[in-house]
Amino acid sequence: MTPIHKDTHIGSVTLKVRNLEKSVRFYTETIGLRLLTKSQSVAELTADGKTPLIILEGNSALQQRPVKSAGLYHLALLVPTRKDLANILYHFIETNTQLLGASDHKFSEAIYLQDPENNGIEVYRDVDRTEWVRDERGKLPAVSEPLDVQGLLNERETNAWNGIPQNTVMGHVHLNVVSVQEAEHFYVNVLGFEEQTRMAHHALFISAGGYHHHIALNIWNGPNTVAAPDDATGLLQYEIIVPGKQELQKLISALEQDEIPYIVEGDRISLKDPAGNGVVIKPS
Repeated sequence: MTPIHKDTHIGSVTLKVRNLEKSVRFYTETIGLRLLTKSQSVAELTADGKTPLIILEGNSALQQRPVKSAGLYHLALLVPTRKDLANILYHFIETNTQLLGASDHKFSEAIYLQDPENNGIEVYRDVDRTEWVRDERGKLPAVSEPLDVQGLLNERETNAWNGIPQNTVMGHVHLNVVSVQEAEHFYVNVLGFEEQTRMAHHALFISAGGYHHHIALNIWNGPNTVAAPDDATGLLQYEIIVPGKQELQKLISALEQDEIPYIVEGDRISLKDPAGNGVVIKPS
């Protein structure tokens, strides 16, 4: 399989929520995104005022996503600098925001939390690529050490919180899947993402262009995990952005060769991965 284009990246993530108003307040007031558009049932949240990063689709009739189901483990907002991450951490502390953890992965520093409907969120900054340490196979070891919180906070700016930086992007998505082997076939053998880190049989981190990961896949929900019901909260779909229509056509050809169904929607396609997670692939 030809590797996917090195400039491929992740676009917006669409979540199904039961309480749209509460979720909008969380993502604007706590996370610091800005409201781009809003209707009775859909809200688009942005960092730069132009590009949606998180789309919320509200429906009070949804059931809570079952614990033993595939779906979103977390979405990951990538901020530009360590100082930006320090400012956000201080904002979380000031607002008594409950955090799930904070880690130093050596290639990134990350803060973890959940939204009001238990969707996982990571806010992180990348360590300079020249400092990433790879093993003898060229892979990135799985490292998760405690974050140097005080060292990070020492870099914060003292001016008032003004929201998440405008050039924040969706750095990666981390997915619960039913089978790592099936997911690997789809994402690596068919689409062409490349392995960066593997954690035994239970997690795989893959990317385009040697990034630490654009997509992570795990079976941490345990055995007997199933696809999430359509009427459950959580991930509806996430976007894979490829640089141009020619790259999109290459992926369409790969999908057809493997007899993987997809739907054409204008200049993009939508499909489901083997675990039932919604994927949209579109050109930049």
